[in-house]
Amino acid sequence: MRRLRRMLDLMRGRMDSALSDALIGQLEATKEGAWLAMAMIGGEMGRTDAHERMREIEHRGDTYRAALVEELADALVTPIDREDLFRLSRFIDDVLDSLRDFVRESYLYRIKGQRRFAPMLDQVVMGIEALEESVRALAARPSAVGTDALEAKKIGGNIRRMYQYEIARIFSEELTSEAMKERELVRRLEIVGMAIGDAADAIADGAMKR
Repeated sequence: MRRLRRMLDLMRGRMDSALSDALIGQLEATKEGAWLAMAMIGGEMGRTDAHERMREIEHRGDTYRAALVEELADALVTPIDREDLFRLSRFIDDVLDSLRDFVRESYLYRIKGQRRFAPMLDQVVMGIEALEESVRALAARPSAVGTDALEAKKIGGNIRRMYQYEIARIFSEELTSEAMKERELVRRLEIVGMAIGDAADAIADGAMKR
């Protein structure tokens, strides 16, 4: 019965619920990682606690990714190409991995004035939410997939531009060891923006091939 229901959903152009649940779970873990980074730079959570908590979040994201790979192996039909679904999951994983690196390097570097990263992290949260909307659209509103994916792509571009402005600011001042640590952290957030853009491309590419 479950297999029949899955087949009927796919024939209607809807996302298999098991695949959708795995991707949404992965995105929710990634969004939680972004909020944790926000709490850390805002002083609501200590660096050590954030570092420990991020390990748990990363493990949960990995669990959802493994579930997606398992479902893809068993699925007879997928709403978009398996390759595009796999790419999407991999790029979401890249977002979470880079957020993990941001938190870990903040823990190691102990730089001051971390609140300056808040605007970039705000955009990261918005980008993840746009990806989540796009994945939900695959399940229920296939015609809206492209719009949501485009929004995520734009946000990824915004993050990269913000990175450029931050680098310009850093290089306009004395290049102290503190400044170089800031550069490393802001670079991590640029990588997050790139991965959000890549994930949006994977969804858009898959939707275009339908």
